[in-house]
Amino acid sequence: MAQNVKKTITTNNQNTLQAKTTASSSKAKTTDNHVLEFAFGKENYRLLLIGLGFLLAGYVLMIGGGSDDPNIFSDKIFDFQRLTLAPILLIIGFVIEVFAIMIKPKD
Repeated sequence: MAQNVKKTITTNNQNTLQAKTTASSSKAKTTDNHVLEFAFGKENYRLLLIGLGFLLAGYVLMIGGGSDDPNIFSDKIFDFQRLTLAPILLIIGFVIEVFAIMIKPKD
């Protein structure tokens, strides 16, 4: 078992430094039982996936609306789906992602 070493430096009457070393075995027991914890909890990952779903849906809804013939202009790019719905879904997705990162995981 590893022991923690504590060093104290003191001065004596002749202005020379003395190092005093003491070993502490009681603290070693608490540091050996260190449990690794993840940065995010189950709720954080669930919210991250929900936010990713909103982002994916927003980008998929933004696809398309173009014309097959470059000489013909298509008004499909100005419909509700691409101009309003997709950006709203993207904003909601980014807000959920930020919230999922910032929320403290429950113990």
